[in-house]
Amino acid sequence: MGNRRKQAQPTATSKKGNRSAIAIVGTVVLILVLVAILTIQPGGKSVSTYKPRTETSQAAVYMFKKQGELRFLTPKQDFIAGIDIELAQDESQRQLGLMYRDTLAENQGMLFLFDNEEVRAFWMKNTILSLDMIFVNARNEIVTVHKYTTPYSEETYTSTKPAKYVLEVNAGYTDKRKISVGDRVSWSRF
Repeated sequence: MGNRRKQAQPTATSKKGNRSAIAIVGTVVLILVLVAILTIQPGGKSVSTYKPRTETSQAAVYMFKKQGELRFLTPKQDFIAGIDIELAQDESQRQLGLMYRDTLAENQGMLFLFDNEEVRAFWMKNTILSLDMIFVNARNEIVTVHKYTTPYSEETYTSTKPAKYVLEVNAGYTDKRKISVGDRVSWSRF
């Protein structure tokens, strides 16, 4: 009868292997069903432990808080313009800055206060609005102005000279009010 192969008969060992595989598959299915049951709330809604904040929800949280007033002055101390300011006084406030905000009135700005005077660099990551950044030294003189910064950009905007304060206002504000390097600022806080 030639080269016919003999078919293998199932052994007790292979039957146990099949039962083990079936038990493992059954256990995995049971675990998946339990996970699905535990993550579904009544009404069919999934439970979520992570909810990323959107820019809209962040903007609602971070509304402008008037904490002082700032005046722009010529080098001869003549009044140019005035705005309401919110202060960024500590590290967490400075890191957040105007991120996620989708509105800033024309007469509003944020003043970043630092303890020392040094070359400063800012960026626009997570910042929706285009801004003018005004760098001010310890003598309250404007040393650098970066106009019309790019929203969401990670490009750094650096002061050309050491600065102790940085003011952010809406893009175009410095052009509209003719504010430039050499002008001065004074402010009061509430």
